[in-house]
Amino acid sequence: MPKLKTKSGVKKRFKQTAKGKIKAAQVGKRHGMIKRSPKQVRQLRGTATLKDENAKMVKGWAPYGL
Repeated sequence: MPKLKTKSGVKKRFKQTAKGKIKAAQVGKRHGMIKRSPKQVRQLRGTATLKDENAKMVKGWAPYGL
């Protein structure tokens, strides 16, 4: 069997924690910060851990890990 390819976008957008959870950038922080309240912009800093159902989908895109 040939090796499966990893989706190249997954390599750029997600990282795996030591316990195997998936980290990603916060949603809603790409553009339009002027519309958002300062509190919301502050709270969207950093990364977030994906929920299990979404993490399962991302792991399917990266068959050999991230």
